[in-house]
Amino acid sequence: MHDAPTAAGTPPLSDGGGGREPLSAGLKQRHLTMLGLGGVIGAGLFVGSGAGIAVAGPGIVLSYLIAGALAMLIMRMLGEMSSAMPASGAFSVHAERALGRWAGFSVGWLYWFLLVVVLAVEATGAAQIANGWVPAVPQWGWVLIFMLVFTAANLTAVKSFGEFEFWFATLKVAAIVLFLVLSLLAIFGVLPDTDPVGLSNLTGQGGFLPNGWQGVVSGVLAVAFAFGGLEVVTIAAAESDDPARNVARAVRSAVWRILFFYVGSMLVVVTLLPWSSMQPGKSPYVAVLDSIGVPGAGQIMNVVVFVALLSALNANLYGSSRMVFSLAERGEAPRSLLKVTAGGVPRRAVLSSVAFGFVSVLLNLLWPDTVFLYMLNSVGAVLLFVWGLIAVSQLRLRRQLERTAPEKLTLRMWAFPYLTWTALAAMAAVLVLMLTDDGARPQLLWSAAATGAVLVVAGVRELRARRSGG
Repeated sequence: MHDAPTAAGTPPLSDGGGGREPLSAGLKQRHLTMLGLGGVIGAGLFVGSGAGIAVAGPGIVLSYLIAGALAMLIMRMLGEMSSAMPASGAFSVHAERALGRWAGFSVGWLYWFLLVVVLAVEATGAAQIANGWVPAVPQWGWVLIFMLVFTAANLTAVKSFGEFEFWFATLKVAAIVLFLVLSLLAIFGVLPDTDPVGLSNLTGQGGFLPNGWQGVVSGVLAVAFAFGGLEVVTIAAAESDDPARNVARAVRSAVWRILFFYVGSMLVVVTLLPWSSMQPGKSPYVAVLDSIGVPGAGQIMNVVVFVALLSALNANLYGSSRMVFSLAERGEAPRSLLKVTAGGVPRRAVLSSVAFGFVSVLLNLLWPDTVFLYMLNSVGAVLLFVWGLIAVSQLRLRRQLERTAPEKLTLRMWAFPYLTWTALAAMAAVLVLMLTDDGARPQLLWSAAATGAVLVVAGVRELRARRSGG
């Protein structure tokens, strides 16, 4: 367990890798590797990418390159800090050490709120698919089943979570690899009843950038948040047998492969089909599989999306429970959440996250267009705020580590500090673009309000702590 920080200060940097977490070390390297690969491959890619193609055309490939490059930089920063100072709170702990208790409190609670709200979207989406297969079970019944199953999995042992995510991620990765292979065969006319498609879909229909660079920018806004979820691997690393080494290996193996899956998928989609045929809300993967004659393409993709949603639900429940547990360790959440089972599972932290998740699901089922919409908007841009604090934390901790413990820098950020500043500038640019975009502006404003509220609470706590300490 982390030592509680003093009222006016933060834990010393040397504490980062010394003590063991009171949690179990049940995760293996294969679990972390597949979590890094599969944690970000979800419904946002399989379904949400259609909206990006509709606004950017073939230029969506550039949109994914830009958004993916930003995600890769964030993951590299996280990998550097987490391999040097592994902790169950990951970037919340790092922010506290770099900037103070207010930063650790703020980023930790914002990320927890983000996960438990998005959890409701995933549970509801999976329930809608399952209800289509078995209408006799109502949608709320499926939600209850999923929540109970994954709550039980997270309460038994961390290995259960790891096994669920390993096989979920394996199925998703296998689906994308198979999709890429079939698509490439179709592009070159190798499949039966197919002819080489050439470059007509990339250069026709208005060219590669039919809506200009504005379309590419709009595409970035549409797809950037699909990369959220990568962060969980740095949280999970604290529960592996060799956190520092394992998180470094997981980050190295994940970032390039994820970029390949995302950009490769989009490239074959816009090569095979005219971009103008894409519709927001409709899966471009289904459209491609239908075009090359794969029978039952829609149902096949439904199964893949269903698995992706359950995988994200499981990962978010795990990540939210470990984040609130870490906050409790540092006195930023109720100490009662520190109760750990004999098997090293933070049971109360899991149940508290599930409880709020149930509330979110209920709001989504009862008032999807009012109350829950406001909640969803309030986390729409939170990921960017979290990423921004990660980058600022890395700027400060890297210099501290170089002075005090350079041997812990087993994984280093590329071209430091220039690429860190580049990432911060890119995130600021995305926020400005969201402010000027009619569709994204409400998300930014609601997210800014939620972030401001958390910062106010953090500031009040900081002032009280300093007065008490003085």
